[in-house]
Amino acid sequence: MKYGVAIFPSKQLQDKANSLRARYDSHYALIPPHITLKEAFETEDAKTLIGEIKKIVKEVNPFTLHVFKYSAFNPMNNTIYMGVQESEELISLQKKLNTGVLEQEQAYQFVPHITVGQDLEDDEFHDVLGRLRMESINHEEICDRIQLLYQLDNGSWTVYETFLLGKDS
Repeated sequence: MKYGVAIFPSKQLQDKANSLRARYDSHYALIPPHITLKEAFETEDAKTLIGEIKKIVKEVNPFTLHVFKYSAFNPMNNTIYMGVQESEELISLQKKLNTGVLEQEQAYQFVPHITVGQDLEDDEFHDVLGRLRMESINHEEICDRIQLLYQLDNGSWTVYETFLLGKDS
């Protein structure tokens, strides 16, 4: 089965992202707005996976997510995103989820973000990005949980289990 680990932001931030994703993101119907912590991977051992994640979340306390700009992965691809400021806790969490038993080769360097547009033609990409860069984002919220997701046969993703961050989880 294919799994991934992500942070789902607050409804307020998801609504803001979805107002763009509905029009510009080809994966809009497959998964809600999120921050990917662990790229998609295959495993048949969900029990070990869940046990490892439970250990990791006890080591990371809730932290502040700060969404601060619109940006893009261009020229690598025409993906537009809301940039999430790197924090010690976020980077630590992502690294822990990708080492030891959970280690896997990562296709890309970790850049915390929420995708709002992808698979856009060049002209539309430059138009949308130019407009969004003139807007400001200054959104902060507390991240106190992460989600283990699995992929359904139709390509969509759904929550398998939610894990609270911190020693008391």
